[in-house]
Amino acid sequence: MIYTFRAQKILISLINKNPFMKKIISSAFLVLFFSGISIAAFSQDQDQVYTPVTPKWVSEKGFWQIESNKSTPENSIIYFFNNDGTLVYKERIEGQVINIKKRKVLMTLKKVLEESVVAYEERHSYDENARRVAVLMKK
Repeated sequence: MIYTFRAQKILISLINKNPFMKKIISSAFLVLFFSGISIAAFSQDQDQVYTPVTPKWVSEKGFWQIESNKSTPENSIIYFFNNDGTLVYKERIEGQVINIKKRKVLMTLKKVLEESVVAYEERHSYDENARRVAVLMKK
């Protein structure tokens, strides 16, 4: 206990006599203080697991692909595939621009995809131009 008191007394006398020492000790204190705060702030719990959220317009039964041209965006072909990559339905859309940034369009494509996959599983042959997308897009 006496030694601690003497060490403190010596340290205080060094700080008071030498301003350079005061800067070093205060800088070291600030570094330790802020590193302690940052470690506490950025530490992560191991229990948290990130689970990505799938958008509602993504189907579990398959996927679709749109083929269009910049010069004629109102003419496009939509291909629907099951999860195995087998073509289950194909439709040519003419005179209508398909804006895939709209939620209604994405949900329509999901609905047609799921109907097409079910129809393909029943018949094992794919349809072409049954006008499923065009009818739903005009509603």
